Amino acid sequence: MAEWLYEAGIGESRAALVEDGRILKARIELPGLRAGTVADGRLRADNRVELDQGGEVLLDRAPPGITQGGRLRVEIVREAIPEPGRAKLAKAVVSDLPPGPGPDLAARIAASGLPVHGPRPHEADALEAAGWSEVLEEARTGEIAFPGGALRMAVTPAMTIFDVDGSGPLDALSLAAAGAVCAAMERHGVTGSIGIDFPTMTNKAARQAVADAIDAQLPQPFERTAVNGFGFLQIIRRRTRASLPELLLDDPVGADARAELRRIGRLLPPLPATHMVSEAVRRRIAGHPDWTRDLAARIGGEVALVSGSGERGASRQ
Repeated sequence: MAEWLYEAGIGESRAALVEDGRILKARIELPGLRAGTVADGRLRADNRVELDQGGEVLLDRAPPGITQGGRLRVEIVREAIPEPGRAKLAKAVVSDLPPGPGPDLAARIAASGLPVHGPRPHEADALEAAGWSEVLEEARTGEIAFPGGALRMAVTPAMTIFDVDGSGPLDALSLAAAGAVCAAMERHGVTGSIGIDFPTMTNKAARQAVADAIDAQLPQPFERTAVNGFGFLQIIRRRTRASLPELLLDDPVGADARAELRRIGRLLPPLPATHMVSEAVRRRIAGHPDWTRDLAARIGGEVALVSGSGERGASRQ
């Protein structure tokens, strides 16, 4: 039976839906304004709302009778999406619900109705055993292997693209790739506009078989086009938050720093006196005193981080 593995990590929460020792879904949540949050604010120019609690969101449409500077209450329907050079603001709609935060990752996986297990640091690393690092590597590199072929996943501001590559009969390759793409979208939380570039297939029946395979394997709701004569198909899935690749690619140093904190936090005593990290990771961790305090509390002592340049950062109780 499938179960969620959940960790309230340092600087992030993480969860994986695991079945038969394999990760079906991998999720990381960073601090920030969550979907479902209801908050008060003031309407500003260009349909932006300045929230009382800080930050700006983009209003779907301003209600009649409220002018710039007017107060209103909104609900976040899509979290901010990172993009190279800038981030898309969170989207909101007018709401009459009571103010409050949206459900966090722990609440969302609990609401799935599936069992949730929180592995402890002294226990065997169930996330790693299921392939957590391999999934993160897929998200970083975009390289995803499947029997008989490979996918290349590329994140762009317009859409996430999956390019199919492999050998053998192209119709069979495309049919296998359809299942691999559906699994990858679920595993990495890929939503919004998605393009799949299949090899050029031999006829309309082969293209329809690929479309039927996607309909059968990708959970609803979604919309899609037909596979065109060049092998391209587009899918639209409701977008609520950033995908795993978007989160990791937006801030690779931060992702590496949080992964290093997880690794150190799982070490069993006696702990080494120093830990070698890159200078970028050392600086990022040093810039978050709350991270180092949390790590020291978890392992019960001081941690010294050393980079190749010989500089140190310390975590103290």
